[in-house]
Amino acid sequence: MSTASMQLAAASGLLSMGLFLVAVVLIALLAAGAWMTSRERDTQVRPTPEEQPKPPPGGPVRELRESREPDEVPHDGGSLTPYQLTNMQTKPGTSTDRPRWSKGSSGSFGGGGLGAH
Repeated sequence: MSTASMQLAAASGLLSMGLFLVAVVLIALLAAGAWMTSRERDTQVRPTPEEQPKPPPGGPVRELRESREPDEVPHDGGSLTPYQLTNMQTKPGTSTDRPRWSKGSSGSFGGGGLGAH
């Protein structure tokens, strides 16, 4: 064996040992993290049944379905910047029908459907 090949083998051995040590350190860090997490989970105090949330006195809250319409954009003759359009309010809509997608459409842009025909 020549001295060049021996030096290459020695460098390769050092690299292998270095990678092995990095792997051992990473495994040790992961194990320590898992141990700390399980330790913290065991020390948490669980709420008693009296501390559990209760429904409101009037009973459960029901879902309200309504269509909303935006207020009109103010027209003062000039162009508006986005900063002038903040806090736009909505009001209950006049229609009671829920908006639906067009028949045969995918429901979203680029959704992969056939689209409206």
